Amino acid sequence: MLLDTASLYFRAFYGVPDSLKRADGTPVNAVRGLLDMIAKLVAEFEPTELVACWDDDWRPAWRVALIPSYKGHRVERAVPGGVDVEETPPGLVRQIPLIRETLGLLGIPIVGAAEHEADDVIGTLATGAGRPVDVVTGDRDLFQLVDDEASVRVIYTARGMSKLELVTDAVVVGKYGVLPQQYADFAALRGDSSDGLPGVTGVGEKTAAGLIQQFVDLDGIVEAAADASAPMSAGVRAKLAASADYLAVAPRVVEVVRDLELPEVDARLRPVAGERRAALEGLVDEWNLGGSIGRVLAALDAVGSVE
Repeated sequence: MLLDTASLYFRAFYGVPDSLKRADGTPVNAVRGLLDMIAKLVAEFEPTELVACWDDDWRPAWRVALIPSYKGHRVERAVPGGVDVEETPPGLVRQIPLIRETLGLLGIPIVGAAEHEADDVIGTLATGAGRPVDVVTGDRDLFQLVDDEASVRVIYTARGMSKLELVTDAVVVGKYGVLPQQYADFAALRGDSSDGLPGVTGVGEKTAAGLIQQFVDLDGIVEAAADASAPMSAGVRAKLAASADYLAVAPRVVEVVRDLELPEVDARLRPVAGERRAALEGLVDEWNLGGSIGRVLAALDAVGSVE
């Protein structure tokens, strides 16, 4: 099970009241919400391994160089020569070290990669894993990883943890009319305002899907647009021509990286014992974590008893 961690802790922050605080006033709603999410996921899907995939760089410079608007609307301030700072509520910023500490005590490895997003870590770990993989995310971009043959599916959280959606090949086709392996090209054509991807002006989901169904992939579409004899309307041909520069680079931005060199970690889930368990139980009162610690420990205990 691969967690798109930022996707989950943002959802937790906005889904759990920020009135929940430690004695020093630090909010703990994202910590509590994330722990409850992990407890539910482990109890319901019984993964044998769990990795918290991390955004070491949420807006990689190499993606911005290709499409300057990429996630540009989320930048709080630019750091010359460094990593841009994402616009994040201060109450959530204060909780991220707490989240990392709690994951460490639970024995859940955090894996990131320099100059890459969590999506790229997930893509690398999911590709060629040789065993079933569940990707937990609220980000549609990761639908490109879905692969029934390789037993890779997405547990989609966009409708909330009480309405988790299991995304398989058939679900992607049913929703968008394209195969998962065509989804990145489809997303490049359609664009995505949440990521600052402009798409091809005048081409929405229906047209993008129709083009991919007819011409298979973006290369085939661009080739057809340049061929006057190809069965394509003059209007669509003109829209594609106007976006030629964008289409030349968009796939590299949208496609997740699948070949990162990542550290080897022990991601096996097992009950938490000894000093780490005592430390976690001590945080219940110290950090005002309510029943969240107990629920996640119980879920991990159950996984251990199954093994």
